[in-house]
Amino acid sequence: MYKIVKKERLAPDENLFVLEAPLIAQKSRPGQFIVIRLKEEGERVPLTIADLSGEEGTITIIVQEIGRTTRELGQKEEGDSVLDVVGPLGRPSEIEKVGTVAAIGGGVGIAVVYLWARAMKEAGNRVITILGARNKDYLFWEDKIGKVSDKVLVTTDDGSYQRKGLVTDALKDLMEREKIDLVFAVGPTVMMQAVAETTRPKRVKTIVSLNPIMVDATGMCGACRVEAGRETRFVCVDGPDFDGHEVDFELLKSRQKIYREEEGKTR
Repeated sequence: MYKIVKKERLAPDENLFVLEAPLIAQKSRPGQFIVIRLKEEGERVPLTIADLSGEEGTITIIVQEIGRTTRELGQKEEGDSVLDVVGPLGRPSEIEKVGTVAAIGGGVGIAVVYLWARAMKEAGNRVITILGARNKDYLFWEDKIGKVSDKVLVTTDDGSYQRKGLVTDALKDLMEREKIDLVFAVGPTVMMQAVAETTRPKRVKTIVSLNPIMVDATGMCGACRVEAGRETRFVCVDGPDFDGHEVDFELLKSRQKIYREEEGKTR
């Protein structure tokens, strides 16, 4: 059992949970994820590690309530427990000094950007972070990410906060003003695809953190397979980070619809 030591409502359907998981906290690196199970007969849900503290023995996850399990998790409170937490899983992000990097987070993907931006800053890079949300109510961690970034740009779909528009609008302007050596993007698949197409003409290396359907998270079931560089890869063991210019996003989007009906069920 893994105790919930903190819960925070970040947005209308997004929750932050801090879990006691000392061994996972000590071994986790930016980009890796966990799989949780709420009860014995429950489904396995993959979630990216948003923050961690080896000293306190905790990991932080941010969960959007979409299907039955994530809604059940949303009903838990501080002091409650999660039955299983498996991790860290996946390959850590490659962290090195490359120059000026742009970290782009959209929606819940904002949570994933933090650890990557922090690690890249510690590696000696200049970090510019672009955050995108549907409106001001869905924006979180702007101040937290600002502490590990040289600059933070914010866009909202409806213009309720900062710049109205998409993260790609801010990225285009940024690339016109200065040289960007590396882009890291995580968020909705359509957003990551748009970012990759925005950087492709300028040949700016672009890494995307993919979040397709995972089931066993060990590479056995094949549910998370994607095409990258004309090769079949498995996100759970080969990723989740991939070269955005090599990913077949159209295939990925079609595969993400496979369990859409099941995700919407409440029983």
